Amino acid sequence: MATVLITGTNRGIGLEYCRQLQARGDTVVAVCRTPSPELQALGVRIEAGIDLTDGAAIDALVERLDGLRLDALILNAGILESTSLGALDAESLRRQFEVNAIAPLRLTRALLGHLGEGAKVILMTSRMGSIDDNGSGGSYGYRMSKVALNMAGKSLAIDLRPRGIAVALLHPGLVSTRMTGFSAQGISPEESVRGLLARIDALTLETSGTFWHANGQVLPW
Repeated sequence: MATVLITGTNRGIGLEYCRQLQARGDTVVAVCRTPSPELQALGVRIEAGIDLTDGAAIDALVERLDGLRLDALILNAGILESTSLGALDAESLRRQFEVNAIAPLRLTRALLGHLGEGAKVILMTSRMGSIDDNGSGGSYGYRMSKVALNMAGKSLAIDLRPRGIAVALLHPGLVSTRMTGFSAQGISPEESVRGLLARIDALTLETSGTFWHANGQVLPW
């Protein structure tokens, strides 16, 4: 049984991670700003009121954990805002960088003392952060922030290897959630998380730093 801390847990993929991990017997620490009724109904440990872009909030979370040993971090919290070339919004670009790229790195650094040899750090990224795979343009803030997150994850994989900590960068697929407007072409959160957990379970130091699709495909940078 593992102890797993997950961010962005009040709905969508984060909520489903909590549901499936709890169902298989793992201990879940669900981090969010405001818990949803669905999250509260699971009965997992909830650490609410945490804005991951706020250093004081991260410090408060570390204090609340009180030395709790963590086997995995799943850094899932993220935002998607429309930023086309014709309607470029610098504040939106900055906001997406703060939430999608900087916050996961800051939280990982803050929680290193809770991670021992064999622990795993999971960065929830996106295929939209692949430069080679970009065939449609647009979405400047989201794409740029996820490229930055991918680079952070690759560096973390190198820096954490001596500690015996493995890192994965995972794309969930096109998932039918509020973030995607409940796309009719998307898969369910249940299906996505099943694939994501398979990738996490199989992660080793030898495969650390890899950019995967939930279905197991290795994605191009």
